[in-house]
Amino acid sequence: MFKPFANDTDVMNIAGDALNIANGKTRLSISGDLTIARDQVGLANALALKQALDAIVEALQGDAALPAKLADEPPAPAGHADNPFI
Repeated sequence: MFKPFANDTDVMNIAGDALNIANGKTRLSISGDLTIARDQVGLANALALKQALDAIVEALQGDAALPAKLADEPPAPAGHADNPFI
């Protein structure tokens, strides 16, 4: 079962690999293109998407220490590096 924000490795696929939800400890990444048809397959796809979103919302609402906003990633580089190509 997909547990949002549990690790940096899990990926949930919906409709084969039409829609992918990549887990992360601080952010999730949703990519792909999911078509939900008005048929039994479409219903299964919609239910899988709903289950994933419900789990994400539950994880966020259950976090008592949820910050107002995360800092942007990656953080701005500190210091100076010489260009090795010139």
